Amino acid sequence: MNHLYFKDNFFSSGETPITDDNGQVTGHLNLHSMFHSGITVQDQAHKQVVSGKFRAFSNKWIVSARFDSELGVLKPRLAFFKQRLLYTSHRHGEFAIESPAFSKEYIMTDSRDHTAAHFRRISGMFASGAYQLSNNSPLADEELIAVVMGVHAIIKRQQSAAAT
Repeated sequence: MNHLYFKDNFFSSGETPITDDNGQVTGHLNLHSMFHSGITVQDQAHKQVVSGKFRAFSNKWIVSARFDSELGVLKPRLAFFKQRLLYTSHRHGEFAIESPAFSKEYIMTDSRDHTAAHFRRISGMFASGAYQLSNNSPLADEELIAVVMGVHAIIKRQQSAAAT
């Protein structure tokens, strides 16, 4: 099974590589700025493939294709003792994302409860988020990377709100 690796920067801005198991660069993750949580997933030639950002005044993460056509929406779900989110792909249906409390492992399942993807945070608690992704779904890797970064952004936003 092949994995992809990508990460956030400490100040959530700039560009980071997306690599495979062999360390080969397969694309780039452009983190817009530390004041704006949007991201762009680029191919090896630095051309935009997919983007993700929060909808205005909302906690919904919108995943869009190259020309701003919406691919799907990620939103948190209320759950006790675990992280639960729902990604609704306009082409492939709904995917549930769950992680037990205090875990760095996330399982994404389709509507038939089959594992569509698995990702985990591989960075330390105080380091910027770095992830390992394994994709078994019909979603493109770039779309799934935008979803994972959306999960990361939603969790950061929830932790920030809880701290105030």
